Amino acid sequence: MKLMKGNTLCLFLLVLLIFSACGSSDKNRQNDNNTGRDIVITRNKIGTYDGYDYELWKNEGTFGRMVLGNSGTFSCRWNGTENALFRTGKKFGSTQTHSQIGNISLNYSASFLPSNTGVSYLCVYGWTVNPLIEFYVVDSWGHSNRPPGSWAGATHKGVITIDEGVYDIYVSTRTNMPSIQGTRTFQQYWSVRQSKRTSGTISVSEHLKKWEELGMPLGNMYEVALCVEGYNSNGSAEVTENTLIIKN
Repeated sequence: MKLMKGNTLCLFLLVLLIFSACGSSDKNRQNDNNTGRDIVITRNKIGTYDGYDYELWKNEGTFGRMVLGNSGTFSCRWNGTENALFRTGKKFGSTQTHSQIGNISLNYSASFLPSNTGVSYLCVYGWTVNPLIEFYVVDSWGHSNRPPGSWAGATHKGVITIDEGVYDIYVSTRTNMPSIQGTRTFQQYWSVRQSKRTSGTISVSEHLKKWEELGMPLGNMYEVALCVEGYNSNGSAEVTENTLIIKN
């Protein structure tokens, strides 16, 4: 009996030691996911990585590949006849307006290599709810025509000069199209830079305020992100800086 009890105790201690080692290994793996290990995404997915919320969304029939780096950086490739959006930023939970959140700006730098056919954007992208609004601040594009173009049936609302550039402001309507709330009809707001660039500061809150001044209401903030979008096109991009700044 004494021998059996001794063996049982030894076995228990051995199992406890193995369990403890495995727990330590799992903890290290979790930390590794936030300290330099690139994450590859090839299907629709939402998540958080190294302090930034990310999302890959694409239609069937479009190839999309997104590789997450640290501090909001990422690279992506796309090719297809439908739509793909790659983005990292902040999802706010739809509980506050932009003025309640604070002053939002974004510093970025990217290599953006879209095709000359179809539609492609390098932009700040986001949504509000109540009302449901999809919005863009576009700094570069791939098509020979600046977005949103005649295909969107957009109405020109005004001009804003900010961040050493001039942006045209537009409103367009999407009817029974995919949204963060399923298939819905909603408006799109656009600020489109008159000359392309692939790095700099985007004073997001200044665009949001200007839209409201022009009678373009916004609701509670769902998301603000740096985004690469491709539609009926192909290309690649590498975002080497993406610093989202929120000041109260």
